[in-house]
Amino acid sequence: MSDDPIREHSRPSPDALLESAQRETRGHLKIFLGAAPGVGKTYEMLMSGRAQRADGVDVVIGVVETHGRAETEALVDGFEIVPRRTVPYRGHVLDEMDIDAILARKPALVLVDELAHTNAPGSRHPKRYLDVEELLANGIDVYSTLNIQHVESLNDVVAQITRIRVRETVPDSIIDRADDIEIIDITPGDLIKRLNEGKVYLPKTAKRATQNYFSPSNLTALRELALRRTAQRVDDQLVTHMQAHAITGPWSAGERVLVCINERPGATALVRYGRRQADRLRAPWAAVHVETSKDARLSEHQKDKIASALRLAEQLGAEAVTLPGENVAQEILTYASTNNYTHVIVGMPTSPRWRELFAGSVSHDLIRAKTDVSVHVISPGNGEDTRRPATVSARSKKRPDVGHYLWSTLYVAVALGLGTALSRFLDVRNIALVFLMAVLASAMGGGLWPALFASVLSALAFNFFFLDPLYTLVIGDPESVVAFAFFLVVAVIASNLASRVQRQAVTARERAKTTEGLYQFSKKLAGAGTLGDVLWATVYQIASMLHVRVVALLPENGRIAVQAGYPPDDTLDDADIAAAHWAWEHDKPAGRGADTLPGAKRLYLPLKTGRTQVGVIGLDNDKQGPVLTPAEQRLFDSLADQAALAIERIQLVADVDNARLAAEADKLRSALLTSLSHDLKTPLASILGSAGALRDYSTSLTDSGRVELLTTIVEEAERLNRFIANLLDMTRLESGAAAVSLTPLFIGDSVGSALRRAEKILACHRVDLAVPPDLPMVRLDPVLFEQVLFNLLDNARKYAPAGSLILIRAWAEEDHVVLQIVDEGPGIPSDDLTRIFDSFHRVRKKDHVQAGTGLGLSICKGFVEAMGGTIFATNRADRPGAIFTLRFSIGPEPSPMEGRI
Repeated sequence: MSDDPIREHSRPSPDALLESAQRETRGHLKIFLGAAPGVGKTYEMLMSGRAQRADGVDVVIGVVETHGRAETEALVDGFEIVPRRTVPYRGHVLDEMDIDAILARKPALVLVDELAHTNAPGSRHPKRYLDVEELLANGIDVYSTLNIQHVESLNDVVAQITRIRVRETVPDSIIDRADDIEIIDITPGDLIKRLNEGKVYLPKTAKRATQNYFSPSNLTALRELALRRTAQRVDDQLVTHMQAHAITGPWSAGERVLVCINERPGATALVRYGRRQADRLRAPWAAVHVETSKDARLSEHQKDKIASALRLAEQLGAEAVTLPGENVAQEILTYASTNNYTHVIVGMPTSPRWRELFAGSVSHDLIRAKTDVSVHVISPGNGEDTRRPATVSARSKKRPDVGHYLWSTLYVAVALGLGTALSRFLDVRNIALVFLMAVLASAMGGGLWPALFASVLSALAFNFFFLDPLYTLVIGDPESVVAFAFFLVVAVIASNLASRVQRQAVTARERAKTTEGLYQFSKKLAGAGTLGDVLWATVYQIASMLHVRVVALLPENGRIAVQAGYPPDDTLDDADIAAAHWAWEHDKPAGRGADTLPGAKRLYLPLKTGRTQVGVIGLDNDKQGPVLTPAEQRLFDSLADQAALAIERIQLVADVDNARLAAEADKLRSALLTSLSHDLKTPLASILGSAGALRDYSTSLTDSGRVELLTTIVEEAERLNRFIANLLDMTRLESGAAAVSLTPLFIGDSVGSALRRAEKILACHRVDLAVPPDLPMVRLDPVLFEQVLFNLLDNARKYAPAGSLILIRAWAEEDHVVLQIVDEGPGIPSDDLTRIFDSFHRVRKKDHVQAGTGLGLSICKGFVEAMGGTIFATNRADRPGAIFTLRFSIGPEPSPMEGRI
């Protein structure tokens, strides 16, 4: 290792450079953070804004809440204030920041108070911090204020301290994205004094606040939270700055702890010590493992110990990192300096001193390195069993492969033949290179021990056949002794180097194969749109990567049932059913090889996410012993985690769809009840009133009065009949029970029948016809088409004012006949054009809804489409009014929808 390995590998972090570049393209955010209301955040924001304004910066006020404080109001004077927009809400008028006006004004800096504020309903964004993000995205700098109790991650902590749950919060990402945070801090005593002086709240409110929220203990705790959260953000900024500028660290501005994990005993003890040390220092921490080529030779127990230690570190709140490399100490120091870790924790060496002289010691290398990192060397004991396991799975033992030694012998024999052939032309020392090739071939093919075997065998063959005296193992020439010794040393070194390269290649291939499999699996899950697709992809991927048989079980009607399997198999015996149910109910493994119900055929493992349990996976194979080795268990965990998230996603989508359908059903039910309450009650009231008057006052009524009452009864009864007919028609449409009988029809005949039927309701309107007598015949259902025309005329009558004109016109257009009904009403709002044919939808104009069920146009659409036509609505271009256009094909061929619908 060089004197300064850190500087040799120092370079700017691409991620840090990318983050810096992204910040350059957006506005800068500065947050004035306080522990509680009244500490002076708004005051300091305005003072900073004034300083920027004095430097020539274009500063405006988007929103500032002075809360009646005289000194704050004085600072507002002189600023340009963007007028707020008004939002009506429940009989009140609310003032909100006008983000569109600010974007149009495009200042360099805008002051936005109370970042956690919730906007009034109907605003573009529900939260003010989202308004700020839009301003930043448009290149406008923002100064804003925030209290620490509004930070989302601290919400529970604040509630525990103050016994008050804060409802308005902002995500931590807002603070993490802030370019600058200025802590506005005063002592609890000074804040309570300001409170009592009426500088924060009114006297009555201030007294109550002092007794509850603004107690000295609460304020002290909130103050500490604000200071620590600010320090955390500053620490992150420092690390990013160092990475972006390739500054070698660490800088001890803040404490950070790094725990080094390896396969040696005591890994979990190191993790727990690292957590305690991080708690004492109140510092962030991480656990790192450097993966070298030697890891390929570790036993499954050792690999599992490393994975367990990293998993424990994550559970205890650390960041788990795995780094590839060969020089462990150098990789650790590089990572520590790059990420500004000031403390490195390693385990005490357990190898004998003589072995450290050859293999080296990570802890000694870390201590001797010229860095400012503090190295903590911890005993691996601490109550943890450091002994090797008494038994190791037979599957984890690697027996010597005789084939590799046979190949090594063959390589040496080939080298001997080539050396003999070349001995007439080459010096004996050059012939040694031929045997060296055999050593390298053995190392690449079989690894270290076959290479060492080839080294010894090559040395003996070289001595026996090429060094004087020949055909003996005696070396007579001193130069030959030196050549032989150097050949043996070079062969051993070359075999070591070649075998190391071979191990690295094997490790890289295995890692690449596993990574590719996980990547392909994630792509399959991302493209799966149904639960069946997700389950099939899951069982197939697990079966192909782990070479096992797989069944996936999910809850169904309160019990767990097989949903997929590979190879397909949905039969479970009683022992397997019991094991699967136990694994589901207790969220623990059960079945073959587990502690619970080991007599089952399969091993059942829970399938869960961080939020909930989603199912159970069953595994089995034909091999003896455990179903999964520790390495296979780790791979299964990765596959199962992805599968569980995909299953949860599908289930959440289904839940959202069900919730949407339930909301739509509630909406339709509410609309139906509203229609029933109005459109049944109104005509019934008129009928009952008129009939009651005839009964009680028949003798005193004149003939004209009786006729008027009877006319009212008839008209309202007809209106009620139309309402019931619409309900029945809609029911027939939705159930598919409406019969369509298409016959050649002249549209003018149906228009005349519809006008005669609608004569009474159109009595107050003028009707103009423009239907040519030579229109082609169209295949329609006369009854359904007349009902369509009647509904459209009734709709025009409702919305067009009395005395206005209703125009009915038709013409032939290529292979279609087009019919339009045009009125002189107010037209259709643009938002309603796409919904005008929805069931129970009624257009609202000027806070008034016309009487009706909202079914007429929906029935028109259903009948028209049943007859093979189309219908759509537009507004008139020449004046206010609506146009309903119907198009029907001309031709003798029956409609594809003819028959039952």
